[in-house]
Amino acid sequence: MAEDIEIDIDDLERRMKGAMESLRHEFASLRTGRASASMVEPVQVEAYGQMTPVNQLGTVNVPEPRMVTINIWDKSMVGKVEKAIRESGLGINPQTNGTIIMLPIPELNEERRKELTKVAAQYAESARVAVRNVRRDGMDQVKKGKANGMPEDDQKFWETAVQELTDKMIRLVDEALEAKQAEIMQV
Repeated sequence: MAEDIEIDIDDLERRMKGAMESLRHEFASLRTGRASASMVEPVQVEAYGQMTPVNQLGTVNVPEPRMVTINIWDKSMVGKVEKAIRESGLGINPQTNGTIIMLPIPELNEERRKELTKVAAQYAESARVAVRNVRRDGMDQVKKGKANGMPEDDQKFWETAVQELTDKMIRLVDEALEAKQAEIMQV
């Protein structure tokens, strides 16, 4: 029976990669002075009785490097979308032209760039915490295996495997953070 005990390292890796994907998504929403359709993804609008992402209320385009446009499908939603963008904390002042909302992306000053690098660091720390939580779950599985008669060699093998996976994912988080901070600070 003790031979049947195995740790699901693939599940742990999948969960850690989920934390990385979440980090990439959060990084995409941080503006770096260049327009990106993903900037408006986190913005939610009260529409039709529920909170709805902006990209489900209109077509998001990037016609030029410093401009995002949103062509709202339902004319009655234009004001609500404009208000949601203004209150979202993106630091962008929307301009409306009929059903099209234009978001001119201002040049980032040095102070704002430093603030954004701090926000990126917070996102990265959240990802590291998520990875460490998955590591803890993996180590708990090893402890349960030990309690169920897992041989000591197997226990050491699985502990090492979980730790190596954790170290690899933390390194990826750190690399992604460095790249994002360099992108933000680039003038």
